[in-house]
Amino acid sequence: MITFLGSILLLVLGYALYGRLAERIYGIDPARPTPAMSMADGMDYVPLPIWKTFLIQFLNIAGLGPIFGAVAGAMWGPVAFLWIVLGSIFAGAVHDFFAGMLSVKHKGLSISEIVGIYLGRGAQHFMRAFTVVLMVIVGAVFIMGPAKILASLTPAFFTMQFWVWTVFVYYILATMLPIDKIIGRIYPVFGFALLFMGVGLTVALFAKGYHIPELAAGNLKNLHSEAARFPIFPMMFISIACGAISGFHSTQAPMMARCLTSETQGRKVFYGAMITEGVVALIWAAIGMAFYGGVGALNETMVANKGNAAFVVNDISNSLLGVVGGALALLGVVAAPITSGDTAFRSARLIMADALNFKQGPVRNRLVVCIPLFAIGYGLTLVDFAVIWRYFAWANQTLAMVVLWAVTAYLAREGKFFWITLLPALFMTAVISSYLLFAPEGFGLPYGVSTGTGIAIAVAAGAWFFLIRRRPRSRPGELGAKEEEYRAEQA
Repeated sequence: MITFLGSILLLVLGYALYGRLAERIYGIDPARPTPAMSMADGMDYVPLPIWKTFLIQFLNIAGLGPIFGAVAGAMWGPVAFLWIVLGSIFAGAVHDFFAGMLSVKHKGLSISEIVGIYLGRGAQHFMRAFTVVLMVIVGAVFIMGPAKILASLTPAFFTMQFWVWTVFVYYILATMLPIDKIIGRIYPVFGFALLFMGVGLTVALFAKGYHIPELAAGNLKNLHSEAARFPIFPMMFISIACGAISGFHSTQAPMMARCLTSETQGRKVFYGAMITEGVVALIWAAIGMAFYGGVGALNETMVANKGNAAFVVNDISNSLLGVVGGALALLGVVAAPITSGDTAFRSARLIMADALNFKQGPVRNRLVVCIPLFAIGYGLTLVDFAVIWRYFAWANQTLAMVVLWAVTAYLAREGKFFWITLLPALFMTAVISSYLLFAPEGFGLPYGVSTGTGIAIAVAAGAWFFLIRRRPRSRPGELGAKEEEYRAEQA
């Protein structure tokens, strides 16, 4: 229990101290008008109150990751607490904050366009395709996940296919309509469900006297039932994604960058939402380790159910909170992915629109962009959920790595303290490289070769950064239109 409570305290301190450091490094200017104030269009650029922007950002990023990912991550034991806390403070929240604030700086541009400004046109083209594909995958994943849970809560007449179509129709409306018409109004309801889930389960955990394993020298090791197949590095760092760091968050930040009314709100909305998500991940990791009587028993349950974290979440919610309370808690679990899936498709629309310079005011323009996205998204719902989730996991962390490098390039270019993002960028480069070399869906190489090569790749990336960061900037005409516009503004 000391480890759990101490972890929450560290997350709060991280927000208060390290978050303020990130804010100072960026250089907040309260007098500088935000895109919401200077470019309001009633569709995507809409000034919203701080409580709404925080709530929308939190619900956007808190999908299945901090719940299912944390339960799966608990299979490694208390070492998972370390990654959730340190990852959230020093990597995830920093990533989210700078991604959001750079979008504010660049008129609410999508993350792919921002990467292009700081890493070049090649990276921009890659990121446009990569992020759109990832958003559609996220949308598909977050259709199937809530549909399964809703089907388990309702009479047999309401089949999973019924709920797939219901969620799908909601996603279409949330993507097409102005942000304050559906998302801005329905999110408070979803927020209540998610809040009830977190508070209710935590109170039940304490009230019923469950023992949460403490982090100590004796259990600071891999407690996974298949330790050889799932080493802590890099596998745990991929499994616990959204609860520590997630590239998906950088695709969501531009939506709220278009709604902030002051730069001073950035730390609360971007850094604060990630820290809050870290708390959610901590809760589920702790419950996962405690509910069945220990990490070993959790592993046995997960293996018996073929790694289905949804079974564990359903079992825990109903057992700790009863039928009614369990249903409310599961609605919170449903709210999390739904409020990420809708904005995943919305982000894909904005990314495509930014790339094509396609104004999104007319409904016809929105339809032209959205119809192909939704057609592909529905097709992916017909694919095995487990397969999609595996590819989502590593693609998500790869995006986080690229964004961290882009932010590092920005900080270096502006003569600011770039180590705050360089260190997590190097770490995530080693994680992603090692994972792709080791994992079955990658090259399946021996563990020693994979990790050694992954670390070498990270070292080489760091050396390359220091080599090129002092090179002179490109001459006019060699850059994309958006970077030329940005440099003209800076001059």
